[in-house]
Amino acid sequence: MSDPLAADVAAARISPWRAPPEFLFSLGLALFAFLAFYFSTSGKHEDFDYTARIAQSFLQGHMGMTTTPPSWLPEMVPLEGRYYSVFPLGAVLSVMPVTILQKLHVMSVFPWRGLAALLAAGCVYFFFCLSATNDVSVARRAMLALFPIFATWSWCNLGFAGSWQVALGFALLGQAAALYYTLVKPRPLGAGAWFALAVGNRTELVLAVPIFVYFWASREAQSGGRGFSTLAIDFRKRWPIVARFLAIPVALGLCTAAYNFARFGSPFDFGYARIPGILAEPWYQHGVFSLHAIPWNVYKMLLEGVKDIPHFPYFIPYPFGCSIFLSSPFLFLLFREGGKYAAGCWITMAMLVFVLLCHGNPGGWQYSYRYGMILLPWMFLLILSNGPRKISARETTLFCLSVAINAVATYQFLWTDQIKP
Repeated sequence: MSDPLAADVAAARISPWRAPPEFLFSLGLALFAFLAFYFSTSGKHEDFDYTARIAQSFLQGHMGMTTTPPSWLPEMVPLEGRYYSVFPLGAVLSVMPVTILQKLHVMSVFPWRGLAALLAAGCVYFFFCLSATNDVSVARRAMLALFPIFATWSWCNLGFAGSWQVALGFALLGQAAALYYTLVKPRPLGAGAWFALAVGNRTELVLAVPIFVYFWASREAQSGGRGFSTLAIDFRKRWPIVARFLAIPVALGLCTAAYNFARFGSPFDFGYARIPGILAEPWYQHGVFSLHAIPWNVYKMLLEGVKDIPHFPYFIPYPFGCSIFLSSPFLFLLFREGGKYAAGCWITMAMLVFVLLCHGNPGGWQYSYRYGMILLPWMFLLILSNGPRKISARETTLFCLSVAINAVATYQFLWTDQIKP
């Protein structure tokens, strides 16, 4: 009996390793993204190095810092002589390789700005590879690969290069790679590893598990040809593949639960509510997550505008949010009809948006809505599949406008003092 995974691999549409010119093009595009991102950003929040400090503690055999953290790290939780980070275990493990290099004196300081640029380049590479799910021109694939980084709020927010922003970058990269190794070049264990990277940095991404399971349980789903009604039948046949995909995420989940229990006495306690004074802040008066937070988050994410000033660039964003559609008009393309994975994408985004909207704080100091970075892989799939084969004038215009808007915002936030509380 043939291995169903082998059949999946044989049916993969495009593999960069089998097409050297395309592989070299994708690497060149990623290198361009790395250089453009690195030299256009400043790493303004590099001092907010929560995850790196906890990773250093791990290397010393501790789960938390044994010394008092500096005053600019207010989100450290003091408990029984230790200071713990509220970042999940996956976010700490993600920066561990760089911390080890720092420990070995390969580098003197943690390269947050370089890491952020590397994440941006990795995202562009995998988004270009992921675009092989549709028969579209190379020019359109390249434009769409650049869109999640340079035509959205990701450029500015990831460019801050603090622990918060880098965790979102890992989540964006992990999802893009997981979708590639699910829909284009099926590798269940590899896809699971990348998905673990994503959910390890942003826990709410666990909500995307059912969609990934559906993709793996239904072979035809990967080519867009089957509905949800046949999921149970296919799952019985393909559970070994689904199990391979889930193996690493489940292992990380169990380790995270043990990590939380060892610190705070509960596998589900990440410590956020334990941050000194946080529940006294007005936006958390109903708790860290609450339905009361939805109206304010909707306003910040979708409706808030910009402020006008009497000199160039004449408009500046507010420092705590503005509409994602103002920061990226390219997103209006989401509402075109069609799309190979439209149902799965909209369901995933709806679940994630609901959780994000319930969070008491819409993101603090940021450009537009930084939490929305985790939605971009699903937005990418929608826009990729609901548009034409070749790049169109409408898409080009919206893309260039979005890049220009985000370039100005990145300059204002990271290189000037124009944006003030």
